Order: sequence, then C-alpha cells, then structure tokens
Amino acid sequence: MNKFAETLTIDNAVLAMIDHQTGLLVSCRDQDPHLMTENIKGLCAMAKAVDMPTVITASMPDGPNGPIMPEIIDILGDKVIERAGEINAWKSPEFKQAIEATGRKKIIMAGLVTDVCLMFPAISAVAEGYDVYAVVDASGTWNNAVAQASIHRMTQAGVKVATWASVLAEVMDDWRSEKGMELGGILGQHTSYRWVYNSYLQASQS
Repeated sequence: MNKFAETLTIDNAVLAMIDHQTGLLVSCRDQDPHLMTENIKGLCAMAKAVDMPTVITASMPDGPNGPIMPEIIDILGDKVIERAGEINAWKSPEFKQAIEATGRKKIIMAGLVTDVCLMFPAISAVAEGYDVYAVVDASGTWNNAVAQASIHRMTQAGVKVATWASVLAEVMDDWRSEKGMELGGILGQHTSYRWVYNSYLQASQS
C-alpha cells in the first residue's frame, strides 16, 4: 500500500507536542490565538481519550520561550522533556528515545513555531523512516506566509500535513467504535461542531 494512503489508528500512532511554550505563543499570528488554543486542547484531549502515547518537550523552559502552556499540562500531565539547547527536538536524545520507546512509527506532531519547532523534527523523523503527520492548526507561527512556506517544505520532504479534527476522525474511524461518542464530544467541545453534537444529544434524550 502507498504510505500516503495508510491511516492513523489508536494503536499505531504517538503524539508529539513540541515547544508549545508561553513565550512563543505571543508570537503566533497566522491564526486566531483563541482558535489555536482550542485546536491544541482538542488534539491533546483526543490523545488522552484513546490512551495514545504522548511525548511533550520544551526548549529551554527557563529561558525566554517560557514553560509549556498550562492547558497542555492540565490534559496530558506534567511530564515534559526539557531540552538543554537543541532547537530541533529530534536531535535531543531524550526526546528521540521517548518516541522510539513507544514502538510506533507514525508520529502525530504539532509545535510552536511551525517553521522551526514543528518543521525541523518532522523532516528529520521522516528522513529516518517515520511517518509524520504535521498538525498545522495545532501549531502556529509569525504570519501566514511563513506557515505556507513551512507547509510546502514539509510536503516536499514527505511529511503529511493534517488538521486536528481530521486526525481525530481518522483515529475514531467509526461512530460505533468504543471511543466514538467520546471523541465526537471532544470535537463538539472545541469546534463549531458543538451545535450539531448538542442537537443530537437533546434529540436523543427526548
């Protein structure tokens, strides 16, 4: 099967949240910051709901980039790989080992900023045989032109560009699955799908 036709499942993927740090958040202007925060929270909630292995890393959190945003910690816990100086997270032995320890070859990846913290490790992981899904709406950068340039370069390198709702639906696969309704609820909580989902819940209770 062509690798671009393969799908994500609960059992074949790991989530990597890279450098979603408070100091970097203020620089992200390519999308509405409140929407971006909801996208990040939704992606994390999806992983938690299906017990997907997750690796969180921060670049020098005691420096200007600041700590990991509290919304991620609240959902996924406070186990964070704090890198001493590597800009490209893939060059951090601790980060790379944490990914390898999951035994999974598909990496769902998001990061701030898109053109550095997401793009560099995404390209590096692909070069070593991993199948990377770059979740661009749970990432952010300086402006839209930078975001588009990053998407083009990642695509040229074989990274699969994705959105968090698409990833959730791909992992869910079937509304009748064990986690189907819970994942639908997460989608409703963090997107305008909430009106569809709430309408269904009200109708089913009547």
